[in-house]
Amino acid sequence: MKNIITEQEIEEVTLEYLKDLGYKIIYGPDIDPNSENPERESFDQVILKNRLKQALTNNNPNIPISSIEEAIKKLNKITNNEKFHEYLTTGIPTTYRKDNKIKHDIIKILGKHNEFLAINQFTVIENNKNRRPDIVLFINGIPLAVIELKNPADEKANIESAYKQIQTYKEEIPSLFKYNEIIIISDGTEARAGTISSNWEWFLPWKSETGKEIAPRSIPQIQNLINGMFNKNTFTDIITNFITFEKRKRKTTKILAAYHQYFTTNKAVNKTIKAINDDKKVGVVWHTQGSGKSLTMTFYAGKLVQNKELENPTLVLLTDRNDLDEQLFSTFSGSHMLLRQKPKQAEKREDLQKLLSVSSGGIIFTTIQKFSPENANSILSKRKNIIVIADEAHRSQYGFKGKVNDRALMKYGYAKYLRDALPNASFIGFTGTPIEMSDKSTPAVFGDYIDIYDIQQAVEDGSTVRIYYESRLAKIKLKKIEQPKIDKKFEELTEKEEEYKREKLKSKWAQLEKVIGSKSRIKKISKDIINHFEKRSQILEGKAMIVGMSRRICVDLYDELIKQNPSWKNKLKVIMTGSASDPKEWQKHIRTKQRRKELAKDFQDPEDPFQIVIVRDMWLTGFDAPSLHTMYLDKPMKEHGLMQAIARVNRVFKDKKGGLIVDYLGLGNDLKEALSTYTRSGGKGKAVFDQKEAVKVMLEKYEIVTNLFHGFNYKKFFSGTPKEKLSIIPASLDHVLKQEKGKERLLKYVNELSKAYSLAVPNEEAVKITDEVGFFQAIKASLAKTTLSKGKSEGELDTAIKQIISKAVYTDKVVDIFEAAGIEKPEVSILSDKFLKEIKGLKQKNLAVEALRKLLDNEIRTIKRTNIIQAKSFAEMLEKTIRKYQNRSIETAEIITEMITLAKEIKENLKRGKELKLSNDEIAFYDVLSDNESAIEVLGDKTLRDLAIEVSKIIGNNASIDWTLRDSVQAKLRVLIKRLLRKYGYPPDKQITATDLVLKQARLSCSNITETMN
Repeated sequence: MKNIITEQEIEEVTLEYLKDLGYKIIYGPDIDPNSENPERESFDQVILKNRLKQALTNNNPNIPISSIEEAIKKLNKITNNEKFHEYLTTGIPTTYRKDNKIKHDIIKILGKHNEFLAINQFTVIENNKNRRPDIVLFINGIPLAVIELKNPADEKANIESAYKQIQTYKEEIPSLFKYNEIIIISDGTEARAGTISSNWEWFLPWKSETGKEIAPRSIPQIQNLINGMFNKNTFTDIITNFITFEKRKRKTTKILAAYHQYFTTNKAVNKTIKAINDDKKVGVVWHTQGSGKSLTMTFYAGKLVQNKELENPTLVLLTDRNDLDEQLFSTFSGSHMLLRQKPKQAEKREDLQKLLSVSSGGIIFTTIQKFSPENANSILSKRKNIIVIADEAHRSQYGFKGKVNDRALMKYGYAKYLRDALPNASFIGFTGTPIEMSDKSTPAVFGDYIDIYDIQQAVEDGSTVRIYYESRLAKIKLKKIEQPKIDKKFEELTEKEEEYKREKLKSKWAQLEKVIGSKSRIKKISKDIINHFEKRSQILEGKAMIVGMSRRICVDLYDELIKQNPSWKNKLKVIMTGSASDPKEWQKHIRTKQRRKELAKDFQDPEDPFQIVIVRDMWLTGFDAPSLHTMYLDKPMKEHGLMQAIARVNRVFKDKKGGLIVDYLGLGNDLKEALSTYTRSGGKGKAVFDQKEAVKVMLEKYEIVTNLFHGFNYKKFFSGTPKEKLSIIPASLDHVLKQEKGKERLLKYVNELSKAYSLAVPNEEAVKITDEVGFFQAIKASLAKTTLSKGKSEGELDTAIKQIISKAVYTDKVVDIFEAAGIEKPEVSILSDKFLKEIKGLKQKNLAVEALRKLLDNEIRTIKRTNIIQAKSFAEMLEKTIRKYQNRSIETAEIITEMITLAKEIKENLKRGKELKLSNDEIAFYDVLSDNESAIEVLGDKTLRDLAIEVSKIIGNNASIDWTLRDSVQAKLRVLIKRLLRKYGYPPDKQITATDLVLKQARLSCSNITETMN
């Protein structure tokens, strides 16, 4: 069947989009080293040197040509992508003599005169690997973006296969990726963007062209992405201002802004310029927890410091807690290249005063507590170009109204003292959980919303994962009449205070804390947490956080957990603050600031054994640990505090399907109320799911899978002897394969069941079917090995779902279909008489068909690498036989006989070369020339044999290095072959077709020689 649309057509459409944006389109072979107008000296040269030289000269008119040439040498020698990015964004340092003086200067790669090229089929040969990415985008002769495309009509050529191909390119032609800024993968409709270090899960869509609205689904994502990311202004803006590097414990990651971060930042910068000359209220950015809010703040700061209209502004990053200050400061410090400077922390008010005394510039971190009543009317700076960026812009950012305290003195909130100290500053608020209540309205303090990116949108985009909720209420003996004494105002009254002050105010919770922290209850909860997490750990890779109500409860929980399960000692820690006056048994949990930093890095590292953490307040805001998948909540929480806490589990990690909140206090209603406030949909968008919904989906998928085994008693597997178990697996496979599309359906539904199961466990309904899910996965693994693709997709593998559900089924060993059938898989050839006899004698006939199908296909693919005609012939025969099997037009036993006959034909075919005394290449050309009946009739076998030998010689004598890429050599070969065909009297009407086939076979033969050399 003819393809409805081809990959080449997708490429042509993408090039049209780029042409409409003003890119010059060039066909790669037209500028290759062997072309008529080469722009490269060799195939491993990826920079277009002459274009780069011209661009650098145009953009740096005052720099001597000798310095320009030296800069080009530096770029050619570069090996580090991060160093290249520094050159690209800040320029290449140079020194030269002018007017008898040594001058230090910067050569800018980008400037007013930039050339944009889109080159398709750009060949790179490196380490004997020949690769052609579909489209490479160049600015000023440097390859800054790679676009890899797949056919949307081919279900195997999906977007994930494009990602895998990029990974191969990175290994085989690394020179191209030294300069890479953006990678695009697409199948024509779906399209995603990432960087050279982005894992699969962090290739994300670009959903808007202008930032005003999300593009409708009727528009192909590739069109929206190209127009949205690669118009000339946006492309240069992104690579200059929206890429940064994050250094974690084990690796450095190159981070590309998502579309919501890009558009929000630019809107915020424009609002800032207007606000400085107006009411000083820049506005509010509401980006949900986990969607990269800290990075958005970093990108915003990076653009502000370079904005000429702001005249080198001073940025004050404001938080209301020391740990938040540390976390945000760490993010900014890691992006000093983007910020063009290193940020500074003000430990005391005096530090803040000193840092603000400069005439301009600087990025300063401080807490709002430094703007206190004790410093009322104390002006720190009257400058106009100070911009205050408030993180978590709620909680402590209010309080303009005066209140009379118990000493009859008028007191105000921090907001007033902050503005008194910086009377001409402008203010912007960033929050994941805004508040909308009278005097505490975030927009009333900071201005209108600049952008809203709520939980639901983040989940849809893949920026965060869904949160699932499970209630495991641990009953407490508290009278209903006492419940209101939880004191709803406690959080409001104390959250703006430092840790030690909050401890002093703890008395308001004393009664509840005593009940929640009772020995009997802690014992009960500890037992439940251990059972719950141990079961989840069998299925999921990742970590857990336990949130306790007080420091005492946190310590008691730790002690009880270790008592009940001593093996947790190396993976469980308490993170809390304290002092020397705290009880002796607490001291081992009270660590220095530096030690807490180190532990944070350990917990963020998915491979570190530190797996479970107990906290009270620490790490509940601004803390990012992607592998964290479960939170045990045992602390009364409401509104933004609750929303911030649960968002710790919503980070994207590998193929993590969702984060789970386990509630021990019955906070479900509080969560619903919070969701109605903190999502634009009023909580109706299903941003948080009850775990019961996951159980419901799991049972639905379980029902579908069990129906595939209707009439077959697979449950005998769980009670049978080892011998009986062994016989059940091939019988199960055979049962599934008898059904229409049985294999495809089982692979699909077992995969879906596994995902739902991973979210439902350890619900008792999930526990009940654990062994069966394990069995189904074993059958799926066996069937997957019969597929014709080279390997299972990332989605099938499900790295987070460990396939060790039941040791009774199988361990980490994938069941081999041949092993299951009880036959020995041949080591060298599938075609031995012994093997074919075993296949024919199998009781499980459908299993036999699948085994033969897989191995015959592998053999045909091997032949295809050397002989296109024979491979085509055998492939057609196999396809015809399989079609009969699928249609069940003849009995399965007859299908096996047909396939064995085909196998024997393949086996006999291998002997033909020896019989005709022809080499592998010569027999391939013989088959090409014999591919029509008239040629055989006219010439006969002997003449065709002689002709094949001569053709092989001509190809061997004239096929120079890279001849397949050189039009002139191909034209010469075509002439020589036609001349030879005429000489031997080859049928004239078949000569053009024969010539094309000979050249096609020649390319195949030469590529095999190249691979052998490699």
